[in-house]
Amino acid sequence: MRINIMTLFPEMFAPLNGSILGRAVDSGILEFNIVNIRDNTVDKHNRVDDTPYGGGAGMIMQIQPILDTYRQNQFGGRVLYMSPRGKVLSGELAEALSHEEEITILCGHYEGVDQRVIDILEAEEVSIGDYVLTGGELPAMVLIDTVARFIDGVLASEESALDESVYSGLLEYPHYSKPREFEGLEVPEVLLSGNHQMIDLWRFEEAVKLTRDRRPDLFEKFLAEDRSFSKKEKQILDKYK
Repeated sequence: MRINIMTLFPEMFAPLNGSILGRAVDSGILEFNIVNIRDNTVDKHNRVDDTPYGGGAGMIMQIQPILDTYRQNQFGGRVLYMSPRGKVLSGELAEALSHEEEITILCGHYEGVDQRVIDILEAEEVSIGDYVLTGGELPAMVLIDTVARFIDGVLASEESALDESVYSGLLEYPHYSKPREFEGLEVPEVLLSGNHQMIDLWRFEEAVKLTRDRRPDLFEKFLAEDRSFSKKEKQILDKYK
């Protein structure tokens, strides 16, 4: 996938070169094309914003630098504008985007962008939650990381995005590693038993408990879905309904 990013702060995207995403770039699975919108302004003072028509606080990113950035770089694919008023990013949206060969992300700043940019580019507005950040760069990285995990080859072969917390329908169960005991806290005995059926049931029950207590909305949705359970899994679910 080719991911184009239009931003005023390209240096903020340095983390994309590390960890799992960095390996995906090195292997040719992902390509990032990060362009500074300010490079395409025609303003002699290098400005990219101005006051809003109709008055009001803040400044608005102007249409010319953004459209010239898009057109001169011949960007394509679905255009996404990171915006608190947009559709909330979900696993379903991330999975759908992962099938695209190219996407273009516009990162706003100040009080936002000229509406005509959104209209001309037919940009889809996407939010990562009901709060406001200083710019679209951090939300863009959240979107990229979420989408990338669904792309074949990005995760290691033993990992699966669909097995992760939330995507499986339940919050993830607790994890433990060495040492077996630390400051009086011990690893649950079942995890040391070698009985994989019992371990799976323990993990399932822990996930059920966590989801019911922390995300009752997810728990109700999980119960309402048409899923097949073993007899013992049904007994666990009955305990927490």
